[in-house]
Amino acid sequence: MLHLASALQGLPDESLSYVFSHEWHEYIVVFVRDKAPKLIGVLLIFFVMMRIVKFFVTRLQRRAAAQVGNFHRAAQLRTMASIFRATSYSVIGFMAFLQVLNIFSIPYEPLLASAGILGVGIGLGAQSIFKDMINGIFILLEDQYNVGETVSLAGLTGTVEDLSLRSTRLRDGNGALYLIPNSQIATVTNQSRDFSIAQLSVSVDASGNPDRVTELLIRLANEVRGDSAFRDIVISDPEVLGINEIRGREVVYLVNIRVRANQRDGVLRELRRRIILVFEKENIPLGVSTSMVLMPKADPTAPPAPPTIGA
Repeated sequence: MLHLASALQGLPDESLSYVFSHEWHEYIVVFVRDKAPKLIGVLLIFFVMMRIVKFFVTRLQRRAAAQVGNFHRAAQLRTMASIFRATSYSVIGFMAFLQVLNIFSIPYEPLLASAGILGVGIGLGAQSIFKDMINGIFILLEDQYNVGETVSLAGLTGTVEDLSLRSTRLRDGNGALYLIPNSQIATVTNQSRDFSIAQLSVSVDASGNPDRVTELLIRLANEVRGDSAFRDIVISDPEVLGINEIRGREVVYLVNIRVRANQRDGVLRELRRRIILVFEKENIPLGVSTSMVLMPKADPTAPPAPPTIGA
């Protein structure tokens, strides 16, 4: 560069412009002739590989949607699709970046060395990142939960929307989205495996005949199971476990119905509705909590109370 600068100092302006234009012309010719085809080839291969990844991800998602009767298998397929997409995009993008550097004759060995030094620094200063990834690997290997399942993690309950080695995205019933690092997940409560238990505590006044109440609860639970809307949801005969608790005049009966995963709410709503209607018809009063104080309604036709002496 110094020799070129000293050689150009004595040239007139017209000669300088000619030299620079000639140099730029040669650079453009070399780029179009040698580097542009390679760059186009790298971008084309990158595009094709991305389309291949998208094809397999779409196939996995379609297979998951086709698993109507096997929710657990569908959740596994959705999780595999999510992990495969994120990992493949990262690897393909990194390889394409190295090839572009090679085309432009930019040495990437110093970058890789710098990345190794940076990795050591991250390992020393941010160990939680590696803990997240290790815990994420065990979550996948042990099949603790999958995308689409309802779980309780780190004190939060919701549906798993996305799962990666770094974190878990959880959306609760109010629509709030939580991003939970995998290192903070110590205990997992999976509410979507195999089946769920629709459990209902029915509070009845002590004046109700226990045998009659139990008979009605069994009949109503079986009617819910036989309903066309819940025939494919309830997977076993309902169980009325009898009197579960006595609190003063309040008697609590426990009803258990085994249902498919994440299908409890609809069954419990229908059972509550039928209990209210039938118990009202059978004149069986529902229980009142002992913490409530009931004040009798004043009779407007009753004569006023006599004044108290000394009032």
